Amino acid sequence: MESLALRLKPGQDLLLELEKVVQERGIEAACVLTCVGSLTHAVLRFANQSRSTELTGHFEIVSLTGVLSRHGSHFHIAISDGEGKTIGAHLLEGSRIYTTAEIVLGIFPEYSFLRTFDPDTGYPELEIKS
Repeated sequence: MESLALRLKPGQDLLLELEKVVQERGIEAACVLTCVGSLTHAVLRFANQSRSTELTGHFEIVSLTGVLSRHGSHFHIAISDGEGKTIGAHLLEGSRIYTTAEIVLGIFPEYSFLRTFDPDTGYPELEIKS
């Protein structure tokens, strides 16, 4: 396994910047090892919902998990507000960094992660090639 550490800055879009990194570097398979930071705007899709929810305020990134590939990525995020209320959901485009997002990715050169339509779920799901 290889690793890549990066820092996102205020105003950057968390999802788009991660997708940009995998595209620019041609990454076939990776995962989020850790992420700490904060958001001022979160765009989320809660479990089994078809629409997104937008939240504005100051949020700590408590956790970010995901698999990344130039073929498509999938992220879940947990954020907490100023009172410690924590929510988790699918991360969507439009989630903006407040002060920082410090991220370490694990890269797996022996694999390729594809997003293949699964007729059982109706979604493009992870397909692992080695």
